[in-house]
Amino acid sequence: MLLGGGGKSGWPVATARGIETMGKLELSGRAAGRCVVFGEVLYDCFVDGQTTLGGAPFNVAWHLQGLGLEPLLISRIGRDEPGERILQRMAEWGMDRRGVQRDSKFPTGQVTVTTENGQPTFDIHANQAYDHIEGENAVATVHGVPPSLLYHGCLALRSDQSRSAWRQMCTSFPKTPRFLDINLRPPWWTDRRVSEAISGANWVKLNDEELFLLTSTDGKEGNSHLDAAHKICEHYNTEMLIVTRGEAGAMIFSAQGIHSAESVEVTDLKDTVGAGDAFSAVSIFGRARGWTPDTILERASAFASEICRIRGATIDDPGFYQDLRTQWEQGPAEPHTPKAGSSRRHGQKASSASALRPAGGGR
Repeated sequence: MLLGGGGKSGWPVATARGIETMGKLELSGRAAGRCVVFGEVLYDCFVDGQTTLGGAPFNVAWHLQGLGLEPLLISRIGRDEPGERILQRMAEWGMDRRGVQRDSKFPTGQVTVTTENGQPTFDIHANQAYDHIEGENAVATVHGVPPSLLYHGCLALRSDQSRSAWRQMCTSFPKTPRFLDINLRPPWWTDRRVSEAISGANWVKLNDEELFLLTSTDGKEGNSHLDAAHKICEHYNTEMLIVTRGEAGAMIFSAQGIHSAESVEVTDLKDTVGAGDAFSAVSIFGRARGWTPDTILERASAFASEICRIRGATIDDPGFYQDLRTQWEQGPAEPHTPKAGSSRRHGQKASSASALRPAGGGR
């Protein structure tokens, strides 16, 4: 538990960084800078024998590529057949592979996934290739971009070497804004590591269970999420805190105040694997396009609900993403999300569908 004690919901919060820095990011093309995504790429191995490509950072990068932001993924895979398949899929999707390192000793990452009532449980294998990202190699690759945003989660920070590489990235690009997607996966996190990650992040996303856990809040009182969010923003000077709350929807806390959106009903839930990553990707895209917090919440929730209709975390259909972009550019803040029922899909290991409400209840 990172924080405890007092702290009341004194919103809006005026952070020292100010509202000015929360404007439109220049992530629209290579000349203006690109989103650098740091962390794991791996295979989700479901108990029924199906294997899907994923890892929270990879899923975010995949969605951003589909939306036209050309991210640069910094990760590490083994010199093995699964690693070759990852590179092939990235090439087919048009993703930049320069930041994906190869490892002759450690294997490409794997996670065993079991689901119950659509909710995933992850058995994350230890000592995988993404635990051994080389910092100098990563920094040298990013120097040629340049970066406009650094996205990362917590899982890749579990090992000394990859955590060192992440620190080298942060030190080498100190003015680059950071988006932290907190995905707490026991036993692969500690208070100290999470606190270090939050302390340098401009934007932080987490679900309500993680919010209550990190702030020593019981979550039983009506405004407990407001008090807990205030603790995070006040202590870490966070510009924007995104909290996904299951059936209660999602909220954004920032210097502009509190913004909220209702959950999106999923009538044909398959599983919630990767829904949180989809939410993060649209949040990043929205900041790049200068969307308001309300628009980000509505569109991110709608997109995440679509991911819940498929097995895995990503959609292998360029037309799906193009239709989304067209609707977002031409339509209102709450467009009808195109259905991905006929497209091929690939998958993930990420956070729960925390902004969504499956039909008939559940989380």
